[in-house]
Amino acid sequence: MKLLLLAEVAGIAIFQVVRTLLRRALRGPLRPGWHVRTEISQSVMRAVLMRSKRRGIPWLREAQAALPANVPLAAQVEFRPDTLGGVPCEWCTPRGRTPERTIVYLHGGGFVIGSVAGYRDLLSRLALGADARVLGVDYRLAPEHAFPAQQLDCLAATRAVLAQVDPRRLAIAGDSAGGSLAVATLCALRDAGDPLPAAAALICPWTEPFAAGGSMDAHAAFDFGDRALLAGWAQATIGTGDPADPRFTVAHAKLAGLPPLLVQVGSVELLYDQALRFVESARQAAVDTMLEVLPEMFHDVHLQAALLPEGAAAVEAVAKFLRQRS
Repeated sequence: MKLLLLAEVAGIAIFQVVRTLLRRALRGPLRPGWHVRTEISQSVMRAVLMRSKRRGIPWLREAQAALPANVPLAAQVEFRPDTLGGVPCEWCTPRGRTPERTIVYLHGGGFVIGSVAGYRDLLSRLALGADARVLGVDYRLAPEHAFPAQQLDCLAATRAVLAQVDPRRLAIAGDSAGGSLAVATLCALRDAGDPLPAAAALICPWTEPFAAGGSMDAHAAFDFGDRALLAGWAQATIGTGDPADPRFTVAHAKLAGLPPLLVQVGSVELLYDQALRFVESARQAAVDTMLEVLPEMFHDVHLQAALLPEGAAAVEAVAKFLRQRS
């Protein structure tokens, strides 16, 4: 079964590589600033995700799990499983030292896919770049576990870390849906009167799961998916719940009192508009918020850091921010 799945994904990749090279030869790059490796990466990921609209979420999870891991920095870090707040997690620590700084990392995947195992490259880069212990949280996924199961898991794991470390040396970060979960976790801690991490990094945060128009349409050809794919994941996650719940649509959350934020977003990704709206809301709430727009980049280029220099540079910027703020 795994071999068949690998063959299917390999077939998609080969077709997209050939198609991209032919298109570039005839018409030039899809975006003026895209290197051929950038365009191939985008086209392959887009094709796999768009295939999942027909094949389903379980197929996409299996396809991700079947792909070989690429963690170039693995020899420089140690991975250790743990359970915190009743939630399965994994620590990533620079080998040979015990940093005082800690980062809780919440992976992306539209609430329906993703795992710590699939994020080891990103976690290792953050651990080394920020000189930190990084905790990846394997929260429950939808649709098997409807929202707010994801937010409750992230909150429980973060509280367990807060019970062990100085909050001034703690940061929280996440990408896409994980960025949304980071915001929801911070708001829950604030509302409960709990200590807050010193800083947070939101990578391409998915703050409006049912957003329409604007960059959702204008950037659809340059990103990994389209609005229909994202809306399907959002509906699978919220189920019969309230989509306006500020833990889910964090664009509705009250942001006053949150720690300094870094928000990164690609200039040609679907979530571009909503990231900018979120930054404006945070600044209006007097939250110290830094915005970094990644020129000509699609969603979550950070996950391509082992292949694309742009992704590696974006992760380095996140690590630098967290190193300086916590």
